[in-house]
Amino acid sequence: MNDTLFFEGNGSEDLPAFLSALYKKSELNYPKFFKMDKLCKLGVLASELMIRTTTGFEEVPKNEIALVLSNNASSLESDRTHANAISNKQNYFPSPSVFVYTLPNIVIGEIAIKHKITGENAFFVSEKFDAELLQSYTDILLHTKPTTLAISGWVNLDGQSVEAFVYCVKNLNFKQENTPGINRDEHLHNSKNIQHLYSL
Repeated sequence: MNDTLFFEGNGSEDLPAFLSALYKKSELNYPKFFKMDKLCKLGVLASELMIRTTTGFEEVPKNEIALVLSNNASSLESDRTHANAISNKQNYFPSPSVFVYTLPNIVIGEIAIKHKITGENAFFVSEKFDAELLQSYTDILLHTKPTTLAISGWVNLDGQSVEAFVYCVKNLNFKQENTPGINRDEHLHNSKNIQHLYSL
């Protein structure tokens, strides 16, 4: 989190145990978390930690915050669980609590509900992490009123393959901090910098 290790699992726990331990470490206190599927838990935790380090986030009107996420597995984890529940005609039991998570943009919905965000949103499914896609679409929103701030990134979960990378970008009208020694080029919203952050 901003180049600082916030939490490290013990290496032996499964993903649900890891996410629960991270939830506890983050002191989130959001009971709805436990009803979510794993992809949503991952996205909510990643965005929560990023938001906590974003200066001025709470002052931005909620309709001026956009959410742009992507992955390559869509909602495959929940899709498999749902498919298994309806594949046996003798034990046919589709669960509404699973079915609601069979669209990947539910991750955006859960983040929006948690933070009362009502701005623009989009979820893209692409073959691999695409910094240019995130940069171009997010920039379109940032140049369109009323978007002032965007949360963008990659939240992907498919079996043992798990990744979450989210970042915040503000438009040019947002009050900027003038921090001595900061190289502005390193903080420009372009595909090169996004790819660099993702690769850290």
